[in-house]
Amino acid sequence: MTGTDQHAVVVGGGLAGVTTALELADAGLRVTLLEGRPRLGGLAFSFKRGDLDVDNGQHVYLRCCTAYRWFLDRVDGAALAPLQDRLDVPVLDVAHPGGPRLGRLRRGGLPVPLHLAGALARYPHLSLAERASVGRAALALRRLDPADPALDGLDFATWLSRYGQSARTIEALWDLVGIATLNATAQHSSLGLAAMVFKTGLLSDKSAADIGWAHVPLGELHDTLARKQLDAAGVRTRLRTRVTAVTRTPEGAWRVDTEEESLDAGTVVLAVPQREAHGLLPAGALADPDKLLDIGTAPILNVHVVYDRKVLRQPFFAALGSPVQWVFDRTASSGLPDGGQYLALSQSAAQDDIDEPVSVLRAKYLPELERLLPAARGAKVRDFFVTRERTATFAPTPGVGRLRPGARTDTPGLYLAGAWTATGWPATMEGAVRSGLSAAQAALAALGRHREHPLQEAA
Repeated sequence: MTGTDQHAVVVGGGLAGVTTALELADAGLRVTLLEGRPRLGGLAFSFKRGDLDVDNGQHVYLRCCTAYRWFLDRVDGAALAPLQDRLDVPVLDVAHPGGPRLGRLRRGGLPVPLHLAGALARYPHLSLAERASVGRAALALRRLDPADPALDGLDFATWLSRYGQSARTIEALWDLVGIATLNATAQHSSLGLAAMVFKTGLLSDKSAADIGWAHVPLGELHDTLARKQLDAAGVRTRLRTRVTAVTRTPEGAWRVDTEEESLDAGTVVLAVPQREAHGLLPAGALADPDKLLDIGTAPILNVHVVYDRKVLRQPFFAALGSPVQWVFDRTASSGLPDGGQYLALSQSAAQDDIDEPVSVLRAKYLPELERLLPAARGAKVRDFFVTRERTATFAPTPGVGRLRPGARTDTPGLYLAGAWTATGWPATMEGAVRSGLSAAQAALAALGRHREHPLQEAA
């Protein structure tokens, strides 16, 4: 093989691109990673706001997210994003006729599916009949095969209604989890993706849904530690570098043009969003490249509030009966000084709010926090700001599965990575890492280099 054959260029420095670059470098290839932003991490990043370290959005993962857990281990960051010992989600309903009511979704020690039976039996936000109906639907869900193409064309809400799930049950349980993981309501979610989320997270292993999140700024994990490991692996990382074209050379290699230089390589991986990938794909790389443009996107809004005193004693909670969805205490990770508290509200499927002015969002969400948290009444708001990701994820709408391409293209040496590719997962950090592993495995196989897949069950 020539030197060019042994050179791989990865376009995109999000979790998918970083994963691909690490795997290719660990297999002995010479790797160049190109990222247009001044940092790594894609849409899971941090920035400075005065003295605060701010995550652009609240990101969590589950114990079943084996690929993201592998990534944390690979960058020596697992201790900085620990998992709960046991799933425990406080759920506060402020619209209950008898006044605010707190319930919890927590698992027990029994095997699946009995590990959630106790929590469901005590869940105060559903009637006895509704709780019984959840058990019947869960058993039916266990029988579904998320990879069945027929499920992709159905919406989750229709399936739930067939199994006796009331509107209240969908709101207080299925959407409580589904909106956060799929970034869509059940009505707008593919049954295949929803089945994958609930079967894997809640019905595969009793500990599968234990929640983990970064106790440091995301940038420390996805940028600082990732860059350190890329450097150690010999990857040449170039930030603030925009790729303008990907073409074939007369010799049959690949040429990647940036605004500063041209790079020749035997392998190219496009680990960028679907529209950007579409713009870089050479003719013939996919049979129908315009399918990428049909993959919709969904927004996530994050509302950040800094109080002058502590108003929340839990690390996080979910809300019902309020436009607020999930609230996280980010005080420690942000470096907030002198006794205040910093809360981050994660608002998925935020189509209605994503373009609203900050003043409108402030008038909407501060009173809601006071409804949810009595201690916030009278507390001084030191800072209020929002971060908006208008294209945070691909939209998991029915039919999206047939639009998502695999890692391999129709042109040798060119591969795709990104949470929007055909990982079987929704648009999560887990899906992004899995896509990077798949792209690296495909590229190495084409080069005749066998490398054991880090995730044995995905090999």
